[in-house]
Amino acid sequence: SNSTPKEQINQKAMIKNASLSEEMQQDSVECATQTLEKYNIEKNLAAHIKKEFNREYNLAWYCIVGRNFGVNVMHETKQFIYFYLGQVTILRFKSG
Repeated sequence: SNSTPKEQINQKAMIKNASLSEEMQQDSVECATQTLEKYNIEKNLAAHIKKEFNREYNLAWYCIVGRNFGVNVMHETKQFIYFYLGQVTILRFKSG
């Protein structure tokens, strides 16, 4: 299933890997949490999170939302975060 039950969104974020500033890490988690309250389809989550971060921090941000995926991406220094929010995994990075 590609939908996220609403009860999962209240769980604390668990950051697995990040090279963002503390402020940007917090913004990432807050943005994802708010987005999960609005959307429950993963591609919509990713699109909205990407749009919000591009608006806030300029273009060239990418966002992947899912439940089970491997990651191997080229990203700019200090521009990467990979975290869990409930059952959802969120990867956000800047490239180019």
